[in-house]
Amino acid sequence: MANEKKRSLALHRIKLLVIMLALAVLVMALFMFLLPLTESADKTPVAGSEAWMAALPDDARLGALVLPGTHDSATKHVQLAYFSKCQSLGVGEQLDAGFRYLDIRLGTDEKTEGFKLMHGFTNCKTGLFGGALKLDAVLADCYAFLDRNPTETVLFAVKYEHGDLDAAAVQTRLAAYIAENPDKWWLGDTLPTLGEARGKLVLLRRWEDEADLGAAAGIPFLWADQKGYADTSLNTVMTDEGSYRLWVQDRFEYKNTEKWAAFTAGLAAPADEGDAVLNFLSTKGTATYGHPYQFAERLNRKLLDLGADELRGWIVVDYASPALAAHIYGANFG
Repeated sequence: MANEKKRSLALHRIKLLVIMLALAVLVMALFMFLLPLTESADKTPVAGSEAWMAALPDDARLGALVLPGTHDSATKHVQLAYFSKCQSLGVGEQLDAGFRYLDIRLGTDEKTEGFKLMHGFTNCKTGLFGGALKLDAVLADCYAFLDRNPTETVLFAVKYEHGDLDAAAVQTRLAAYIAENPDKWWLGDTLPTLGEARGKLVLLRRWEDEADLGAAAGIPFLWADQKGYADTSLNTVMTDEGSYRLWVQDRFEYKNTEKWAAFTAGLAAPADEGDAVLNFLSTKGTATYGHPYQFAERLNRKLLDLGADELRGWIVVDYASPALAAHIYGANFG
């Protein structure tokens, strides 16, 4: 009898522990689902941001302009948002707010035709409870924006994020999308002037031209991932893309202090005329799966404190806001 009571008590304790663990997992899951819903950049519009490039001359070189951009641009709605959400504005909203560089991450799987937008292994979505966000929808937003604002251009930086296609297959599939609206694209292998790019998406490709498309392949835009602390002297890395040199600071595994140091070093990159400087303020911290918002809210405030004469290059942020875009593009006007 005593042994039965002991076994019963032990079983009761195990059941209680299982229930407590299940509740803890449920609370954590709800927290990680609900918290991103409360995290957002200030969406207050800034007048004139839809067409701010209209005031720039046609002969302006894109590499010489100070351009606001967004990191993981399609993640307003995304799976595992606590870890994967990097923006609270959709792509169309970002363009209206003044951002002109989009970080587009594509993926494929057996269930989805064409391309879908992804962040790592997580799907970007059409809404909070929506399905996978397709490239068609993103392009429709871009085309509609350019139709409304033909003085503008959009740098469309594309990376194949997830799937089993090789670079040639990715190029071929993307070319089919482009062929539906060829007049909306700049596909040359050199950086155009603003006049040449107005009303167009400028394709920046993060893969080699394995399909041998030549001048129709888009501008080479290649650099190795810059994660970790291996050598902080390499915060900004230069790659020779043939027709131009690309300077990139994309250290995405730094905490705030190290990331800010890397970013300010990127602003001082020793680039020459004709080069392009790409400088990311985005980071996830040192955890395997970080929480981008906790870094962006602090780093973006520091960026707003910089003077116009301190800003340079294409500046790419998480949790983009109209005020942040206006602060960055305002550097083009003194």
